[in-house]
Amino acid sequence: MSIKSILCAGLFTLTLCSQVHADLSSSQKEAKERGLVLYNQYKPAAAELKIAAEAGDAEAQYYFAEELRQQKQYITSEAQKWYESAALQGDLYAMLRLATSNNDLCEVMNNCPQGSKKRADWLELLNKETVRKSDDGDGEAMYIKYLSSGELEWLEKSATANFARGQWLLANRYKEGEKFFLPWKRTEEVGRWLKASAENGFPAGMLEYSAFLYENGGDIGVARHWIEEAAKTGYESGVSSYGAYLAHAPSLYDFPLDLVKGYALTSLLKELDGGGNIQPYVDEVLPEIAEKMSAEQLIEAKVFAQQWKSTHPPLSFYPVKYGF
Repeated sequence: MSIKSILCAGLFTLTLCSQVHADLSSSQKEAKERGLVLYNQYKPAAAELKIAAEAGDAEAQYYFAEELRQQKQYITSEAQKWYESAALQGDLYAMLRLATSNNDLCEVMNNCPQGSKKRADWLELLNKETVRKSDDGDGEAMYIKYLSSGELEWLEKSATANFARGQWLLANRYKEGEKFFLPWKRTEEVGRWLKASAENGFPAGMLEYSAFLYENGGDIGVARHWIEEAAKTGYESGVSSYGAYLAHAPSLYDFPLDLVKGYALTSLLKELDGGGNIQPYVDEVLPEIAEKMSAEQLIEAKVFAQQWKSTHPPLSFYPVKYGF
């Protein structure tokens, strides 16, 4: 009997095969990386993700299942299989998806696939694993515990444990009115957690913190800094905002006019054609900027765009890992 078979023999007892990890070849790693880039750009990624998923990589298995689910807009039998494969290797998001499949469109259609466990079993396993990891200080596990329970305390714990996406989400929950605060204190807490999220590297946190400063009379120079930092991560909204403000299309945050950089950054968004519905924006804004430029500036912009692309992460919408 194989090692994996031995480890997985007792699945009915809700144990994990977490000891089993895939050692991907260089080509499989490259396929996974390409697949994740495509997935984060809302482009078809199944063919690339499948390569690493079949090699046993739990993260690839989860994203492959997500891609299959999104293609059909409900959990199919094949998606269920890959969610389970990832969950049995300890992937908390896969456990969460399986535990909440009653919220899936398949439930409405009355065609949810038969899994190896009941939803209640997956939820039990998820609770066990998130609590265990939370006890070790894992902020992401606390965040997932919040997603499964809806208990704000877990999101607050996640934020306190420095999980950047949790900090961003907590700021938004407070902004939406959750928990009692005096009005001035609520604003203070929203700003505190957006700042923490930005400083911990979350692109949406960077942009929202810049907007928070702008709207609340904060340091406009700091606001500009976080817009630029969001763009440097490859975040689509950061790139589009930074490019537009540099080109004064529109003029906000007192950015100095730089048509070359503004055009270059906006032109990079053309690579997202086919995902995220960004092309109409590019088609509208790019000609508007080009009208103000000379032929020499347009050539400079093309050079700058290539330099930026070669020195920064791929463009990404940074979608939530557990979404709809």
